[in-house]
Amino acid sequence: MGKNVTPRRLADNEAQAKARSLRISPQKLNLVAQLIRGRHVEDAVAQLSFSRKRIAKDVLKVLQSAIANAENNHNLDIDRLVVAEATVGKSLVMKRYRPRARGRAGKIMKPFSNITIRLREQEDK
Repeated sequence: MGKNVTPRRLADNEAQAKARSLRISPQKLNLVAQLIRGRHVEDAVAQLSFSRKRIAKDVLKVLQSAIANAENNHNLDIDRLVVAEATVGKSLVMKRYRPRARGRAGKIMKPFSNITIRLREQEDK
């Protein structure tokens, strides 16, 4: 009389990793995510390691985590992995205020983002 096992949300040839509350706006993070969508894993790692964007280091960590998940948890072949999806989403927004002229206040929004990287093993052609 235990709990039912929830079915796996990913296909058998997929693995994923997530990062939450990255301190960057979703729009800027999406620019880095576009660099790796649809690429082979080796190309994506090279692209991120030589990128000049600050957030590329954090995206590289998430990609390496997804690669480790694919290898260790799902027994997938690393050489045939492709970045199937790299989705970016909003997280919380810190709101700050800055004093302005004539007693007014200027609003400062400090957004956070989430990223999910999903890898898929390609079939041999």
